[in-house]
Amino acid sequence: MDEKDLIRNAKRGDSLAFAMLFEKHYSFLVKYLIKVTMKPEIAEDLAQETMVKCIEKIKLYNGTSKFSSWLITIATNLYLDDHRKKKREHNWQVDEQAIRKLKWHFESNNEEWNDVLTALGKLSDEIRIPIVLKHYYGYSYVEIADMLGIALGTVKSRIHNGIKAVREELKDDE
Repeated sequence: MDEKDLIRNAKRGDSLAFAMLFEKHYSFLVKYLIKVTMKPEIAEDLAQETMVKCIEKIKLYNGTSKFSSWLITIATNLYLDDHRKKKREHNWQVDEQAIRKLKWHFESNNEEWNDVLTALGKLSDEIRIPIVLKHYYGYSYVEIADMLGIALGTVKSRIHNGIKAVREELKDDE
């Protein structure tokens, strides 16, 4: 059964179709969210919340974008909404500990970690998320603007300024 059939059946309430869609996309979603949040525990929680939201909103999926893009949009909005609600002070020391923990998590699971990911972790969410979507997942500027609900020019400037900041960070580390 192809993805379109699974989506059609899921819209009708077929729990097996939902399960197959989730199985197909869950790992991808968690990996994306780890790069966005830089915190594996939060990434797992958000992935689960995204799947719950998907069940609630599946009838709204119109097929104009890929299903995985739709899930990323939901996940990103959940993360940003949660982040805005907390409105906590930014504590760099806590973030540095989280990055070290994430690096250890990657290395202990024999996954690739590099200085670029460390530099990305130091960027604000509004800068990091467009960079991850563009350079790790290959979305176009237009797709990113649609996913995040921001202007095309804003996406371009955030990616440009973010890449510039990452390069500076990497240059400082040399």
